[in-house]
Amino acid sequence: MTLYIKYMVSLRCKMIVKEELEKLGLRYSMIDLGTVELVDTISQEQRDMLHLNLLRSGLELLDDKKAILIEKIKGVIVEMIHYSEELPKVNYSTYISEKLHYDYTYLSNIFSEVKGITIQQYIIIHKIEKVKELLLYDELNLTEISYRLHYSSVAHLSNQFKKVTGLSPSFYKQLKQKRTRNLEDL
Repeated sequence: MTLYIKYMVSLRCKMIVKEELEKLGLRYSMIDLGTVELVDTISQEQRDMLHLNLLRSGLELLDDKKAILIEKIKGVIVEMIHYSEELPKVNYSTYISEKLHYDYTYLSNIFSEVKGITIQQYIIIHKIEKVKELLLYDELNLTEISYRLHYSSVAHLSNQFKKVTGLSPSFYKQLKQKRTRNLEDL
């Protein structure tokens, strides 16, 4: 039996879900971002308890089919951008469609209807978050980051970064470095 959990986007979230399942004596075969595969069926009482316990941790057990599909889309995007060594070579639309076994137009329409933004805008937001993370690690320069995240050029990455954050990538990096130095001086 598969359960879908909203806001489950990190290893910490996976640990919380694991603890809650164990508290309720629920056996699982797999815990992944946004999904849990249970070995046995879950009673309504167990489901209600799990729902309440997850809410206390900022997570939410999903029942609605649209909400479940939205979480699957978000999960594919988060995994693709934040947890893959390399982004897919195919169009994101093709990748998402193949991963979820749905027509991309259908996925796109539902996502926009429910979230109020397009899948492409959601991808851009996460790509910029990844750029911020890579800038702070200071292991890659902008050219390497733009190549890694499949931007056509450093200028394209910089323009998109500025649209989303209001700052240039270099200014963002300077601000973060200055803030870190100030904290170290305390």
